[in-house]
Amino acid sequence: MTRERNLRIAIIGAGASGLMALIRLREAGIEDVTIYEKADALGGTWRDNRYPGVTCDVPSHGYRYSFEPNPEWSRVCAPGAEILDYLKKVARKHDAEAFIRYGEEVTRADWRDGHWHLETSKGGRDAFDAVITATGILHHPVMPDIPGLDDFAGEAFHTARWKDEVSLKGKRVGVVGTGSTATQIVGAVVDEVAKLSLFQRTAQWILPLPQAPIPEEQKALYRADPALLEREYQRISFENNSKFAAAIVGANPHAYKAMVTACEENLARVADPELRAKLTPNYAVGCKRMILSDNFYEAIQKPNAELVTDGIERFERDGIRTKDGRLHPLDVIVLATGFDTHRLFRPMQVTGRAGRTLDEAWAQGNEGYKAVTVPDFPNWFMIGGPNSPIGNFSWLLTAENQFNFALQLILKLRDGNLSEIAPKREAAQAFNEAVRAKLPDTIWASGCQSWYIDPFGNIASWPWTYEKFEADMRAPVWEDFEVA
Repeated sequence: MTRERNLRIAIIGAGASGLMALIRLREAGIEDVTIYEKADALGGTWRDNRYPGVTCDVPSHGYRYSFEPNPEWSRVCAPGAEILDYLKKVARKHDAEAFIRYGEEVTRADWRDGHWHLETSKGGRDAFDAVITATGILHHPVMPDIPGLDDFAGEAFHTARWKDEVSLKGKRVGVVGTGSTATQIVGAVVDEVAKLSLFQRTAQWILPLPQAPIPEEQKALYRADPALLEREYQRISFENNSKFAAAIVGANPHAYKAMVTACEENLARVADPELRAKLTPNYAVGCKRMILSDNFYEAIQKPNAELVTDGIERFERDGIRTKDGRLHPLDVIVLATGFDTHRLFRPMQVTGRAGRTLDEAWAQGNEGYKAVTVPDFPNWFMIGGPNSPIGNFSWLLTAENQFNFALQLILKLRDGNLSEIAPKREAAQAFNEAVRAKLPDTIWASGCQSWYIDPFGNIASWPWTYEKFEADMRAPVWEDFEVA
């Protein structure tokens, strides 16, 4: 005879994924939930990234919770502040704040006696039946390995630690990096600064993205007809997943060819052949994460903008000195140098069965089973685990799919005579061997350096189509799990 258990569940992170997990757990009748959030407010990456021009690169009506449509998005791709407001609104609607412990980072998690025992930065200790990690991948800023930053006399900061009190108006501004963040900043600030110097290590392929306001008439139609809004959500998801995602993993050559053509035609808008040559990547379209912009090429061609392609030798008191010996005088240095996307929920120390730590299990790279679970770490469920789809997709859709998979395992714990569930080692090994066998077919393996590649040379993304991901998340293969 089975009985329903009263599970206690901890969620680590109060960003978009953590909020969604809380809401869905409560919908399933699980109310004893605690969210640990290391910051003093919810929102995750949309809380931390508030630099000028910050915008989602997925169309707004595809970047939302499936259960919380929003007819009020102001633009084709929503500004970051608007997405943060959306998350706060959803949190208020579902009374999420009552479940969140702010300013409390989980520092240790130990599996013993059939429970996860958590310790926090405030000295808190508590035990839970299961843990869901929802820490995201864009929260450990990478600082450049270049000497002299402390010598700089002006203001210098990473884009994820933006100093709101620093005005850029009339300043000489240096932006280090050319990824999505850097391109957004360049387009947003070039008209207000005296001089903008963009320090490029690697050129990027950029898809054009018309960033138009959504007319009030269209919003009114969405408000009046929820089915119309749902069709737009499904259309965008199809465009992203069946065309773009499939093209990147080698499953839609026609869509890939169209992407290449769009990038090349976009680059051709740069009139000066010398500048255009500097902006031309030497790797295949899609090898790095695609950048979408409606104004970068226009901005970098303005008279007060300069693309600097000589490597940086060092930071100095008055600016940046490049390897050609030139000093670039600057008032502000903006470090658009990205994130360590492979630390996941570290530096938290996690110990599973028989004293085995996650650092030991992942000594040669992060590996899991279908991106959600890890052998020897029972009742440990990851949103955004190793080999999650982390390209140009709606992260909210990915997170919901992964949570749906985890929820089925959690309900097994609640409704059965079980205290623990974890993937079998051989099942995880078979999954990771299949990942490695498929990755050479993807564009990521065509030869470039990107944040998809971990320090061990492993490509850390999902190598199959998004349809396969959704199918795999739909229902666990129960034979792949061991229970106790």
